[in-house]
Order: sequence, then C-alpha cells, then structure tokens
Amino acid sequence: MNYPYWELTTWGGGFLIALIAVVHVYVAHFAVGGGLFLVLTEARGHRLKDQGILDYTRRHTKFFLLLTMVFGGLTGVAIWLTISLLHPAATSVLIHTFVFAWATEWVCFMGEIVALFVYYYTFGKMAPRRHLIIGWLYFIFAWLSLVIIGGIIAFMLTSGGWPQSGDFWDGFLNPSFVPSVAFRTCLALVLAGVYGLLTATAQPDPELRARLARWCAGWLLAPFLLMLASGWWYLAALPQGPREMILRINPEMAPVMQTLVLTAAALFLGGLALAFRLPRSASRGLALALLIIGLFYMGAFEWLREAGRRPHIIAGHMYSNSLTRAQMERTQGEGLLKLAKWSKIKEVNETNRLAAGRELHNLLCSPCHSLGGPMNDILARTAKYGLVGLDSQLDGMGKLLGYMPPFAGNLAERQALAAYITQGLHHKTEQPAAYQPPLLPTPAPAFDAAKDEYLLLAWPGRNLAAYSDAEPAWVLLPPGNSLKALLIQRGEAPQIVGEGVEISYRLAQGQSTLAGVLTWQEEGKSYAADGLAASPYPPAGGFNPYPLVELTAKEQKTGRVLAATSAVLTSSSEMGCKNCHGGDWRREGLAGVAPATAQDVLTVHDRINRTKLRDQAQAGQPVRCAQCHADPAQAAPGDGMRLGLSAAMHGFHANYLSKRGEQACGYCHPSDPAGATRAYRGLHLEMGVSCTDCHGFLEDHALGLLQGQADRPRAAALMAHLRPRAVKDIQEIKPRQPWQSLPDCLACHQDYAAPQTTSAFNAWVERPGDLFAARGDQAGVRCAACHGPAHALYPAVNPYGPGRDVIQPRQYQGNAMPLGAGKNCKVCHTVDMDSEAHHPNSLRPVRSLPE
Repeated sequence: MNYPYWELTTWGGGFLIALIAVVHVYVAHFAVGGGLFLVLTEARGHRLKDQGILDYTRRHTKFFLLLTMVFGGLTGVAIWLTISLLHPAATSVLIHTFVFAWATEWVCFMGEIVALFVYYYTFGKMAPRRHLIIGWLYFIFAWLSLVIIGGIIAFMLTSGGWPQSGDFWDGFLNPSFVPSVAFRTCLALVLAGVYGLLTATAQPDPELRARLARWCAGWLLAPFLLMLASGWWYLAALPQGPREMILRINPEMAPVMQTLVLTAAALFLGGLALAFRLPRSASRGLALALLIIGLFYMGAFEWLREAGRRPHIIAGHMYSNSLTRAQMERTQGEGLLKLAKWSKIKEVNETNRLAAGRELHNLLCSPCHSLGGPMNDILARTAKYGLVGLDSQLDGMGKLLGYMPPFAGNLAERQALAAYITQGLHHKTEQPAAYQPPLLPTPAPAFDAAKDEYLLLAWPGRNLAAYSDAEPAWVLLPPGNSLKALLIQRGEAPQIVGEGVEISYRLAQGQSTLAGVLTWQEEGKSYAADGLAASPYPPAGGFNPYPLVELTAKEQKTGRVLAATSAVLTSSSEMGCKNCHGGDWRREGLAGVAPATAQDVLTVHDRINRTKLRDQAQAGQPVRCAQCHADPAQAAPGDGMRLGLSAAMHGFHANYLSKRGEQACGYCHPSDPAGATRAYRGLHLEMGVSCTDCHGFLEDHALGLLQGQADRPRAAALMAHLRPRAVKDIQEIKPRQPWQSLPDCLACHQDYAAPQTTSAFNAWVERPGDLFAARGDQAGVRCAACHGPAHALYPAVNPYGPGRDVIQPRQYQGNAMPLGAGKNCKVCHTVDMDSEAHHPNSLRPVRSLPE
C-alpha cells in the first residue's frame, strides 16, 4: 500500500521469486552440506593415503566454489532484488525486525568466502591438519548462516508471539525454528551426496569412480531417514492452521505433496543403485537425473512451506497482498485506493470503473497471480465467472477456504475489480436485458352463480417449485410438485365435500399426458396428488414454468360433473448455478443447468471436500445431494452425519453473498425479477414486501438453519464469518428446521388484521399444521384456497399472462381478489354474512373494492 508495484503480467504471480529462490536454496543447501563433505572427504583421503581421493576433493572444491560462491552469490542477490520489488513491505519488516541477525549472517557469509578461498588456493600447499581446520571453519560459518536464515524464514511461517510483542527473540525462536533447522541440516547433507555423485561419476578411473560413488551414495543414504524424521517433526511443530493448509485446506497442495513423496523415494532408490558398480555412462546419467530430481524435491518442499503460511506472507501479521491486519481494517472501511500512496485513482466512479479495477488488480492480485503466465494465472482461474460470480467470489475470499486474504477494499472497489477482470481482461459483456415472457392464453372456466352448486378450488403445493435439471451429473431437487384441491358445496352453510366424489387432473405435455386422481386427506381436509413432474418445456419449444392443469370433480356413482377449473402447477428449472460456476443455461437460453456448469459444481465440491463426485457422475452414476444431506422436501434422511441440504447450501453460499438484499435469493432461486420465471409475484410483491422481509437476509436465514444443526461438522466454520443483520446478536436468531420452521403470517397480520410490521423473520411457526400451505380457518378451509399460494397471493399478476394465477377468483367472483373479499360471502354462502366465520377480521374492507 505504501510502495509502488511492479507490473509483470505474464511473469508475475511469484514466478520470478519461485524460479530464483528454488535454484538458490538448492545451491545454498549444498553450500552447507558440501562444506562438511569436502573436509571429511579430504580427511578420508589423508587417512587412507589415497591420492586419488585427494585429487578428486581438490577438483570438487573448484566445482563447489564456482557453484556456491559465484552462482549462489548471484542468485542470492537476485532474490533480494526480486523480493524488494515484488514484496517491499514484507522485505522491510524482515530487515527492520532482524537487522542484527542479518548483520551476523553477513559476517558468517564473509567468513565462508574467506575460508573457502583459502581452502581452495592452499589445497596441497598447507599442512593437512591446518588445511582441515580451514575446511571446518568454512562449514561452521556456513551452518551458522543456515541457522540464522532458517530462523528468519521459519518466522514467516510461524511468527510465534512476535505479532503481539514485537520482540526479536519471540520472532526468531518461533515454534518451527528448531525442527526447520534440523530438517534443513539433514537435507543439506543428503544434497552433498547428490552433488558429490555428479562429480564422482565423472572420474575416468573405474576403481576410483566406484569407491567415490559408494562414498557419495553413503552421504545421500545415511542421513536420509533422519531427514524424513526431522521433516515429520517440522510438520508436527506447525500450528494447526498452517498444517491444515498444507494437508487439507488447499487442494492444490495434494499434487505437490505427491511430488515431494515421489522425488524422495526416487532420491533414495537412485542413491542405493549408485552404491553398486555401474557402467560409467549409466552412473553418470543416473547422477545427473538425481540432481534434477533433487531440484524438484527442493521445489516441492519450498512450495509446501510457502503454502502453509497462506493467506499471509508473514504469519499472523501481513497478508500476501502486503497489507497488515490493521491496514486491512482501514482499507475495508475507507477504501484501498484512497489510502494507497502510489495509486493515481483515489475513488471509484462510473467513468473510471475499469481503470480503478486495474489499479486494484495490480495492488491486490498481482503479488500472487500472473496474467496468462505459468504460475497462478488469474485468467484461467476467473474464466468461468461473470460479473455476479466474480463479485461473489471476491466477497467470499478469506472466509471459508482460507488460502486467500479477505478482499481489502470497500464495496465499490470490489465491484470495480470484478468488472475489470470480467470485462477488461475477459471482455465479457454486462448482464443481458430482462427477458420478456410470451403472453400465453388463459382459459376462463364457466361458472353460473345462480345455478352452479359447487366450487372447485386448486393450488400448487409449492409455488416457488424449482428443480435442478442437471442430470446426468447431479440432482439437487428432482422435478415434481404437489397439487391441492378443495370441493365446496355452496349454500347458506357451505360444506367441504370429502366423500362420494372423484377429482381428476389432466395436464397435456405434447405426446404425453400427466393425469390421475387426487386422494382425500382427512388430516388436511383437502384432496392432494404428490410427485407431479410437470415440465416447463412445451413440446413446441420455449419455456413455460406455469403450465396449467385441468381439474374436474364428478360424482362417483353417477359420473355427473360437479365442477371444473384450472390451476397453475409451477415447475421451473431456472437455478442460477451458472452465475458462479460458468457455462450457460441448458435449454432455450433461459433455464436448466448446462453440462459444463454441472461438472464445475462437482469439481468445486471435490476440490473443497476431497470427494470424487465428478468421477462418480462421469461413470454414469448421477450424484444425489440428498443421499448425504438430509432434505425434508424429498423425505430424504441423509447420512445422519453431515449438515442438512438447506443448511449446507445456504450456509456455504451466504459467505459469498453477504450484505445483499433479495437479489441474493434471485441468484439461485427462480425469483429474479428479470429472469424467465419470476416466481415471486402477487400481493406481497405489489406492496413492496421482499423475500428478506419474511425469510430474513441470507446471512440471517443461513444462521437460523445452521443453529438448528450446530452440532454437525462444518456448522461452526460456516457460521464463523456470518454476521446477523436483522438482530444484534447471533443468539437472538431462533434455530429453525427447513420446510417446517417457516414465517408465520400472523407475525405481521396480528388477529388477521392489516399488517402492523413488514418483517416476519424469526417468527417461525411452531407446528407443521400452522404453515400457510397447511393451515385452515375455523371452518377447515385451507388458507391457500381463498388467498392463493404463498408466493402468488391474490391478486397475483403472472408474467406469462395477467390472469394465469387468478383463474378461480375470476371464475367464481369476477375479480382477482381473494375469494370472498369485500364481504362477498355469497361466493360460497349464497347469502350475505355478518359474522366472521372463517377468521377474525375477514369482513374488514379490502383495498380496491367497495366496503
């Protein structure tokens, strides 16, 4: 924030640091272990009086000097140059915190240089004992350098108590200091053998080559088990956060860990093979292969170590974007651009949105990501996202997965960055214009109030019914809805007819017809048919989430038709998974989960949860979410161990869709006012009541579900970053069960009167029978029979035809208002009524109708 940035584009993302650092560290470890190798090999030559070994040691010393001092010195300077340009803030912390440690290390390094030059240029010219003392001095200086630098590097991974105290020794003597020095020392000895094999196998004398190869192989093999043991100690010494980041949280580390294991095995087996006499060409090739394998081993180890400190560059103090925790709080409140010293743009507006996004990308993304480069390519990682999806991904950073820091800016800056990446880098357009549904013909069933004796009322069980349409990949919700009906015999004392009649339904769907008979349910005092899989895809093409089902009531004995009507049987496949998982709509460009989207959902699930669901789907076995996650809507018990489906879905996605209103609902559910379904319609919508007024903001909604299953794994993790919005404290949110603990209408309509409040959140019904869809009045008439289904209360206006949702009110009373509204009791009673037989305040005046 206080330094300019180096815009590397393709070669960004830490590529230069990784390339230079891995090579330098590989040589630097040889500089330590190789020093001991030189002095002990020389001592062996003197003890055996073997001039061949001494000559080899002198030649190896020259190779050692050129590689470690010249090449190693250059790469060391290159590291300082790159880290000071790419991470100047972190470099400044390391210098200022450990200034005396660096000074001590530079003294040791000077001692290394002097000792090594003296050792090389006096080889064979100085008394053996004194010459060996020079060699020992070099090794001691080199190992002390390893200790000092190892402590500083370990500090970046495990900073100990330093973030609180700022004390030098708290940072240097951190939890991983001793095990890391032990591991690096053993690794240095192993690499001494690897490098030794490279020069030993080049010797022309077969006998000398064989002896030296066995000697060098012993250097590789002897400390190998100690290296593995100290590596395990190193891993065990890490706090839970870094250890979990390496072993479980970051899925990218699985192949890196495999590389570490495989290269370790290859090093051991290769060293074992070279302990035996091999032809010169074979031993030379194998030694060179081991040198390359060793480099990959070093790279894998350093990659894992770097990954362990994510999302920090200095654990517990500075994030990978070079912002400290204190700075992060300021930038999230005031805005990063305003506080960034070298930013030309200080505030986001409509004219500079993309330019501001580029500035934010350079400040926040470029320290870790490249543009089309070989490491952490941000183009590949964001290719699937649209504007909504990427904004949501930025919103969720640093919450659940933990390997990226939280977004370090305000809302306008987050949206500007999302716009720059999607539009500026990927050249994607803004959201398409709102869909204009076709107006479909709506029947007008006949009814003569003077002659007809019966009223047939019908409504869908779920008016926001949606199914995933993602097979053969997975099934979140299968297609299907229920149909409810009520037959009322009109008269001064109307009667609900529950026997002696047959109510049939019919829905033509091209060449197939959905037809059957509803059954009487004594408990619900209504007829019902469940599992009706109506299709939103008409045979002629297009999309219609509101197909009409025809109902006919007949006497069972005579077959006489008593009443007939039509009703919407809602069925939509408009699930917005593509917003975040890429792809497009599956059908008609309007709905359904496309194969690419469905596969990405499984890929993300596998990556986060270490499952193999994508493999299962590709093997022809669609994944059924409710098989593991309980879902009352499907009567699925789940496996009893994981979160229920509603809690898992809302809990996870709430972390990516925070501080939004009802638009968060429409990203997934078919309630988007610009979408193809627009399932939320009716009186509440007309009155300005939104999804959040009844169900709560997404965070509150998710917290209620998660608190109802707080003992399940992952519940605490999903709740950790969710902040309640409707109440002050999370404990004020009542735990709830999905599909049962739903908003109580009487929370707003106290005593069935006009609403005194517009929020029913946290006022859940206590019993299933109290649900709006199941509740009856004092006479046993279902609420939905007169008022319409919950998300399409009369007078609902359907986007596919104004009268499509109000067929029965218009059929029986000539207007779209609730049945009997405006004291129109004659609809059922055939006479005017002055008593409120159904519920209190049922005779109160209704807007738009005369009293």
